[in-house]
Amino acid sequence: MSADWKSEGKPLLILAAIFAACYALPTDSARFQGAIMEGLHLVKWYAQEHMALCVVPALFIAGAIGVFVSQGAVMRYLGPGANRFVAYGVASVSGSVLAVCSCTVLPLFAGIYKRGAGLGPAAAFLYAGPAINVLAIILTARILGMELGLARVVGAVGFSIVVGAIMHLIYRREEATRAAATPPAAEAEEGRPLGQTIAFFAAMIAILVFANWAPSKASVGWWDAIHNAKWWITSGLSVVFGVMLVRWYGMAWWKPTLIGAGVLITALVLPDLHELAFSIGTIGLGFFASRSDGEMGDWFDQTWGFTKQIVPLLLGGVLVAGILLGRPGHEGLIPSAWISAAVGGNGLLAAFISSLAGAFMYFATLTEIPILQGLMGSGMGKGPALALLLAGPALSLPSMLVLRSIMGTQKTVVFVSLVVVMATLTGWFFGLLFP
Repeated sequence: MSADWKSEGKPLLILAAIFAACYALPTDSARFQGAIMEGLHLVKWYAQEHMALCVVPALFIAGAIGVFVSQGAVMRYLGPGANRFVAYGVASVSGSVLAVCSCTVLPLFAGIYKRGAGLGPAAAFLYAGPAINVLAIILTARILGMELGLARVVGAVGFSIVVGAIMHLIYRREEATRAAATPPAAEAEEGRPLGQTIAFFAAMIAILVFANWAPSKASVGWWDAIHNAKWWITSGLSVVFGVMLVRWYGMAWWKPTLIGAGVLITALVLPDLHELAFSIGTIGLGFFASRSDGEMGDWFDQTWGFTKQIVPLLLGGVLVAGILLGRPGHEGLIPSAWISAAVGGNGLLAAFISSLAGAFMYFATLTEIPILQGLMGSGMGKGPALALLLAGPALSLPSMLVLRSIMGTQKTVVFVSLVVVMATLTGWFFGLLFP
């Protein structure tokens, strides 16, 4: 009987806890009912405003990373024989095209670290990968404000370099011994010219950027001019991208032509539904890629893998954020007074609490933005918000446990401590500049 209790006791307790929670649901409470509606409102808003134009293109970019960027190239720029300026530069901006969370980046980190990449560049990559990407830049600036968007870009890139450099400095003797014992990596053949790969990713990133170009709040002439012409610019870039797919990646010419015809007809019939026309294009690309062999088929497989991993967590995170925190100006389950007491204002303690809490929380890619939107609507200051933005996406309790198995307890504690301390100080200073 004791053996049975040891094996079945935990599931029994979990089921009992779930039953008790369901039994005690405060369905008659006005706050509870309002919180549920707030969650649904936030999910609807997020799906309408950000999924088609932001998330879906980013998923295609993330899938392309796994197919069209060779592992040999990664090792050449991050390996022990790489130029230090090049290695830290590449690692620090890697997150601009990687849509990964703190757990997804771990296999990539383990691969480059165990194959001989230096601890400094590897740590910079580990931080930069989940801390920032193109979509995060756009969404942060668009939803949370331009100041926080720019601060996140500068902070994440700077953090990755500083954290990597300090990790290398602390363990420089151990790293020297390790580098001496690591055999040189073999050069990998490039499947196509580097310029083609750069142009391919630049086109996808440009389409993502211009499709999401928002009007300025202060009537900036050139900015608003780009916004007024953004769909013409996006269309032109899409044509260029289609030519690349045909000339460089072997897609039959009639496939992008058919996709373009569908987009054009939709735009002419429904001229005010730009998002629908854009969605027709991405659906068509996904359909033809899924029915292709070779690189095109692999691209779809990678993209679909990211979709299954990210989208449910993203929408689930938005729903939970809405239920707990509500939308800006609306109350969720957690009273805004509680938020103000813990992370309100821009004090040093509030920034520390935000960075420490963010370090242990798990943020699926991009879920930190709607969560922070709810927190700021409930009284969180800009300084603590930046501290959470700089610490939260890069760390989580699951990632800490995995990191410990990869590089040991001491290095993991040092890495986590550096991120928390730097996020706290940066958030506090930012809060003083932008109260």
